[in-house]
Amino acid sequence: QWVYNILEKKAEADRIVHENPDPSNGFVLVPDLKWNQNQLDDLYLIALVHRREIKSLRDLTAEHLPLLKNVLQEGKEAIVKRFGVAGSQLRIYLHYQPSYQHLHVHFTALGYDAPGSSVERAHLLADVIDNLAMDSTYYQKRALTFPLRADEPLFKKFQEAGKV
Repeated sequence: QWVYNILEKKAEADRIVHENPDPSNGFVLVPDLKWNQNQLDDLYLIALVHRREIKSLRDLTAEHLPLLKNVLQEGKEAIVKRFGVAGSQLRIYLHYQPSYQHLHVHFTALGYDAPGSSVERAHLLADVIDNLAMDSTYYQKRALTFPLRADEPLFKKFQEAGKV
């Protein structure tokens, strides 16, 4: 609900850094709650797409390339304009598994070791775009490795199934 409240401007409207209102290819860019916005060393923003049917990386196909390219390009432009941080100094990625089931893209300062920015969980947006351009169903077919904490319910299900 937190995501929908932001998209509908019922919450955090004053925190929006950039918005593209297009219902198919638009998004809202907001500072992540973990970032206090006082320093750029740990810059952390989230792009929340307007499309509600896209839950995660697994749902993406070549049809979503215009959306993903918008997030990449406009997100970088908004960050350089607002914070003076160039796109070359950003890590732009999606998590798999995501922490919530609504497509969102993380923008962090390159030097910041943000939680979940490691290779096991983070998929660079530029790579996602390239992969979908080569194969529209890449993320429906590809095996994706991801870490799980021992206390997560999904980990327990893997244990019960004898997969761990």
